[in-house]
Amino acid sequence: MTIPNQLTTLRIILTPVFLYLLFQDSPGYKQAALVVFLVAALTDWYDGMIARRFGYQSEWGRFLDPLADKILTSAAFIGFVVIGLAHVWMVILIVLRDILVTLLRGYSEFKNIAFYPSKGAKIKTTVQMIVLYYLLVVYVAHHSPSIYILMPDTFDAMLHPILVYILMLAVTIFTVWTGVVYLIANRKMIVDLYASTRKTTEPN
Repeated sequence: MTIPNQLTTLRIILTPVFLYLLFQDSPGYKQAALVVFLVAALTDWYDGMIARRFGYQSEWGRFLDPLADKILTSAAFIGFVVIGLAHVWMVILIVLRDILVTLLRGYSEFKNIAFYPSKGAKIKTTVQMIVLYYLLVVYVAHHSPSIYILMPDTFDAMLHPILVYILMLAVTIFTVWTGVVYLIANRKMIVDLYASTRKTTEPN
């Protein structure tokens, strides 16, 4: 495996570690969860930089890298449901959209059928990561007595249920909207992909 693919694999491995630490009652474990999430997120930036600089490009890497991203972000959103920061229906929509588009894009590359890139994909990812970082940092600070005591009113306001709901609702709507736009823009390619798959599975 190339270095970028190793870093991508590391991101996947760190995901359950992040969730395990996040679900612990100890403030130290929750702080460690934040550190693990940041390290995992940094591997995404670093493996992309190495791949571009040294030309480590592969079909496996192009499929695995976005899948690892979705695994990490989806796990974080699911974790938010468990700790009470997000509603189940929101996370279901976010996760289903991301997994569907990622698998569809990866399978289309395997079949050598080019899909139009999603113009809003990078913005969607940025919006998701901003909200993820915000909620994770504030949640960890809120559950760390030595930090929370410094600005209790501020942390309470930053983690107010109405504000959290608005942020998650905005992420959900934008995520689903970009998914619908992506599917509409690639409807012809989806038909071609289906036809190609059906042709290869038909008996001779």
